[in-house]
Amino acid sequence: MTKAFEKQLKNYRLTTAEILYWMPDHQHVLQTFVWQDLDIAPKFPVLARFLGFWHRNLEGKLHRVRIASAGLIQPAEFRFTEAFHRLH
Repeated sequence: MTKAFEKQLKNYRLTTAEILYWMPDHQHVLQTFVWQDLDIAPKFPVLARFLGFWHRNLEGKLHRVRIASAGLIQPAEFRFTEAFHRLH
């Protein structure tokens, strides 16, 4: 079992953050950075650590962070259809 799969069993979800920040060299220009990792909603501790690293070590001041999160392991879904198609 991979570490990523083990995390998913512990309720980690695929989390994507769209980070909009001010360019350090051109302070009136916004740039987008997309970050993605497994994290736990709703507190997102992995993302919080990354944003803390950003504040401490990178020059681009954050403008906005938008977060999307989706569980990767879900119950199976079955649907019965009314149609029957013959190939040959």
